[in-house]
Amino acid sequence: MSEALQGERSQARPAVVSVPFEEWMRQHQFKAQSLIARFVPQVHPLVPQLHEAMHYAAALGGKRVRPLLVWAAGECVQADAAALDRAACAVELVHAYSLVHDDLPCMDDDVLRRGQPTTHVRFGEALALLAGDALQALAYEVLTPDNGVAPALQARLCALLARASGADGMAGGQTLDILATGSAINGDDLMHMHSRKTGALLKASVLMGAACAGAGRDPRAAAQQASIDSALETYGEAIGLAFQVVDDILDVTADSATLGKTAGKDAQQNKSTYVSALGLDAARHLAHALRDKAQAALDTLPAAQCASSQRLRDLADLIVLREH
Repeated sequence: MSEALQGERSQARPAVVSVPFEEWMRQHQFKAQSLIARFVPQVHPLVPQLHEAMHYAAALGGKRVRPLLVWAAGECVQADAAALDRAACAVELVHAYSLVHDDLPCMDDDVLRRGQPTTHVRFGEALALLAGDALQALAYEVLTPDNGVAPALQARLCALLARASGADGMAGGQTLDILATGSAINGDDLMHMHSRKTGALLKASVLMGAACAGAGRDPRAAAQQASIDSALETYGEAIGLAFQVVDDILDVTADSATLGKTAGKDAQQNKSTYVSALGLDAARHLAHALRDKAQAALDTLPAAQCASSQRLRDLADLIVLREH
């Protein structure tokens, strides 16, 4: 971990966990890659071109922040491992589909993603569009196995992911972004837009991880469970916005090689960002304030969950202090 990341940590923390964060993160990033390889094989006898494009879009690197949030939230509430794995994979498939569609010529028209040609550049626009569609559909198939995950939990996970993806989530936020292109909007409007476009799926990742403890919930502890859900929702909302604020900062402070995507794209397309609306220093201050809000939300958890929240705290630091 970088010295900057260590130095920014708050002094008040839960009990030390046995595995360092960097090792935990590597293990779970590898698990995410293995799940993608399982559910999105590169070679498939049925429409091989489509499966190759799907695999390219989903398996080509990435930080895997959303699956990491699923697993971290699950650790916080001692959730079911099999359900967590499926939720983590599903949310990453939806994220991958959204990136494919965001990069299309009718959207951001980008040619670089994760340091490689975007899916439509590599496979053509039509196949990229279909690959994105198929990845989104596959996410819900992953969430609904014949056995291993209780039907009620399957329904809950599907509902959380659908809401984060649709008009109240990513699709709605992307629409607001398109409509706002070329005009200046204030910080409040930006938060409203990005709480959907970027924040909704990140928050859903946290809530899906927490939901995977549903089978073991004690109905006599409903009030405590409501408190846990509220704290994790506040955490998810804060880090969801913080992620976008940092993205806007990096778009003007990092180069394309570091980012793995085209730097300066927002300015080229005359989009409103937190940097253009607030200025660079104020945007940085906002990112850190949102990180602090997320950490404070975890402090309100009951003692057992607070003691198990270290990975969520680590991820809040990672999201705000990252360099790409």
